[in-house]
Amino acid sequence: MTSTRYRGRFAPSPTGPLHFGSLVTALASYLEAKSQGGQWLIRIEDLDPLREPPEATGQILNSLEAHGLFPDEPVRFQSRRHAAYQAAIERLLRQGDGYRCSCSRKELQAHDGWHPQPCRAGQSDIGQRPYAVRFALGDDACEWWDLLLGPQRQQVVAELDDPVLLRKEGFYAYQLAVVVDDIDQGITDVVRGSDLLDMTAQQQQIYSALGARPPSWLHIPVILNEQGQKLSKQTHAPALDDDRPVDNLYRALQALGQQPPSSLTMASADHLLAWAAEHWQRQAIHLTAR
Repeated sequence: MTSTRYRGRFAPSPTGPLHFGSLVTALASYLEAKSQGGQWLIRIEDLDPLREPPEATGQILNSLEAHGLFPDEPVRFQSRRHAAYQAAIERLLRQGDGYRCSCSRKELQAHDGWHPQPCRAGQSDIGQRPYAVRFALGDDACEWWDLLLGPQRQQVVAELDDPVLLRKEGFYAYQLAVVVDDIDQGITDVVRGSDLLDMTAQQQQIYSALGARPPSWLHIPVILNEQGQKLSKQTHAPALDDDRPVDNLYRALQALGQQPPSSLTMASADHLLAWAAEHWQRQAIHLTAR
């Protein structure tokens, strides 16, 4: 699918309920799309069942609904897209852009990240050993324009930085699935946390290898707790109180530097979102998280 109209998305991993940091990212991606008359999608990145409580997906979708954040198309679940990811892997292997790798983490560490076997040349002896599939990066000083951060440049090193596409356990990796689905859904613009910034150069090469143009990027600061840690399940970020959607959205707008009027605290969530879309100013986002 291709599109010239703005199409954005929010793509959480269901490792726990939605927290405030996730709401800020969801709201930023929603407002960026709606302020441009575009479409906004939700994709659940449920690729790692070992880290995903069975109730988490429902909690996330219920929270988004409670806050008035409804997608313009049915929610996509990556757990139902295995055939598409496998087809992409087979294509990359045929093209020479992917390779099977049986090197263990310990072996790679012992060789400073270089492969002790000729994996990239397709000559390693896989045998009965479990193997991952990796993307074969090319040496590159990747440059692009971030819509908030401005000009960006990342150096990637072939072999040392090769990302995993299929894990040894048989799970499809984020780096593959996110690109395959962004291409398939015609995503033109990606708004996400700056903690994912370092993955951009690798992903741009995967887009190119799959014959697609990368989206535009907008990386927003992550929200930190009082200890200076990113809000996450690992740092015990509390779940959103879905009974207080207006308060949560108002605070999220403040975190995004949007300066909503205090009168909005008495409005409905729909009214608040309508105001926010009309007055959205991406350049007002603070470059340091609060």
